[in-house]
Amino acid sequence: MSVIIKTLTDFNAISILVRLLLAVIVGGLIGSERGKHGSAAGLRTHILVCIGSAMTALTGLYASNTLHASDDILRLAAQVISGIGFLGAGMIIVKNGNVVTGLTTAAGMWATAAIGIALGFGFYVGALVATVACFFTTAVLTRMERKRKETTHIYIEIDLTKKINDILDKVRTELDMDALIETVAPKSNVGNTVGVYVTVSNLRTVEEIKNHIDGIDGIVFWVLE
Repeated sequence: MSVIIKTLTDFNAISILVRLLLAVIVGGLIGSERGKHGSAAGLRTHILVCIGSAMTALTGLYASNTLHASDDILRLAAQVISGIGFLGAGMIIVKNGNVVTGLTTAAGMWATAAIGIALGFGFYVGALVATVACFFTTAVLTRMERKRKETTHIYIEIDLTKKINDILDKVRTELDMDALIETVAPKSNVGNTVGVYVTVSNLRTVEEIKNHIDGIDGIVFWVLE
């Protein structure tokens, strides 16, 4: 047992192979869960991030152990932690001007990079525990959070000849007093209307929404999004 531990902790061909193989496995584990939710950064992206991070750490070890470089071997890996933020920023999208998505994926990629660095340096226990924690957070807690706080997005168009503020007040009264409302350009061909996005936090059936909206005078068009 001690021989196996020494082999995996020393800087040699076997430990390098194990570390990179684990980077593929844990990166794929986290990425596959994100891919199930339709994220642009899925299986392949997370695997590549984890492999790249692991290779960064391994390169630092190689420079120190083989080339006997005197520079700080952590310096190269430190750039990954800050640099991965640019890649993660590309995952963050603002929809309809106020709904932000992609934060979990961006954070997951940053965590995956940190796990890859840990594997590259041979910190197996920390990397594997972090992988389990990340998978639990993205797979289990995400479902719990969505059940607790789900939203419904409704697009409506209001006749400009009516009092818009009064109509929006009725929308809040009928659907949700805390509804998030954003005025946008109209999408339909009705004409002489203003478009409005309504985001409500309390879930209702389509039939309930239809009954409430159809009962409000001045709304000429609406659709669930």
